[in-house]
Amino acid sequence: MTFYEREFMEGTRGTQAVDWEQRIDTQRLRDERKERALERLRETDLSAMLFVSDPNIRYVTGLAMTGGSGADHYTLLTESGDIVHWDTADHASNQRFNCPWLHDIRYACPGLGNVPRASGRNSARDFLLSTMAEGIAEAMDDYGVADETLGVDVGNRGLLAALEDQGLETDVETCNAVMEDARKIKTDDEIECLRMVASICEAGFQTIKDAAKPGMRETEVWGEAVRELWRHGAFVGGGYLTAGPNTWPKHQANTTDRAIRPGDLVYADFYNIGYLGYRSCYYRTFSMGEPTQEQREAYETARDNLYDVLERIEPGATTDEIARAFPDMEGEHADYYGADDHWQMTTNHWAHGLGLQLYEVPLIWRGLSPDHPIEIEEGMTMAVETQEPAGRQGVRVEEMVVVRENGVEILSQWPVEEITVIDH
Repeated sequence: MTFYEREFMEGTRGTQAVDWEQRIDTQRLRDERKERALERLRETDLSAMLFVSDPNIRYVTGLAMTGGSGADHYTLLTESGDIVHWDTADHASNQRFNCPWLHDIRYACPGLGNVPRASGRNSARDFLLSTMAEGIAEAMDDYGVADETLGVDVGNRGLLAALEDQGLETDVETCNAVMEDARKIKTDDEIECLRMVASICEAGFQTIKDAAKPGMRETEVWGEAVRELWRHGAFVGGGYLTAGPNTWPKHQANTTDRAIRPGDLVYADFYNIGYLGYRSCYYRTFSMGEPTQEQREAYETARDNLYDVLERIEPGATTDEIARAFPDMEGEHADYYGADDHWQMTTNHWAHGLGLQLYEVPLIWRGLSPDHPIEIEEGMTMAVETQEPAGRQGVRVEEMVVVRENGVEILSQWPVEEITVIDH
């Protein structure tokens, strides 16, 4: 299969704002995401949706949600397109000044998460939750949707009960279905954000190649890579680097203080690196000096397995068909793990959607897809990852892709044909 080829100058321009070239249009990005959510909301019986999940909040507001203490920010989207956002006093004050596209920003009452947990009294928790629900009901009344069903993107029973005490009818399943459908197909600007974060990860890979030497600790090399990611304006919310025997199986502590030695395999996983909120998942393997024949063969197996999967991904294909290209139980080395079924091999060989979260629709995996298939659609974005042991070490390789009309466009561009050799 021929993979999608970008047109001249299509994709991955600079990270700064300029007036002499069309780059990511952040206003268009916000508008198109909100419109996708609204279109799907209007197809339901919901009058509004309440978002507590950070990625959903960012999807409709554009606010930089990077986690918090739990429900100290939440957002209401009505079927008319009105947005009410609640946040902590400091954040809300900044948002009122910096986010002119949002016209109704209120102070949040943190009814879920760390604040009520730390309060130490049920009466305090009840007060916070009921006050949060009261504020939401008031906003719904302000915008004329209080008498209709409210979609909620979390199934917290306490929150749902508090909202129902305010006379609101709630629906979690429909809300989550709306947002899953809205977010699974990416706009052009979203795809460009993913291209951009892939290019930033490649700057990190180059730093690893330049910096790593025998005697350096994994933590030192990873620190240099993270410095480079931040220098390019990325958000670093995860990732790790391991070497030698820490590469197989994945080390539970991720990056350690182990010194890298000649002959080691080294792999870096740039996962959850963000650009404008869009998350990467991008593996590459290095060898400290020329790899052995065993290491070359392991890498070739992992790479071929990966590309066998990529060649099956196209609109209309189903995830059960594609998953058959991933290794069977023997290829998964199930005997090494003492595993009996693919569902026990989570994260070893699979493809998962990418966007404002690390895991989005679709998921392609032998542990799930054969009995629960879904159809691949044009505009879906995902990361596809494989691995293979090489003696007491292991290799991993992963590509970030977007589904095009007749196949996939590979967003990641670090050389994949062979292991990257680090000379020393």
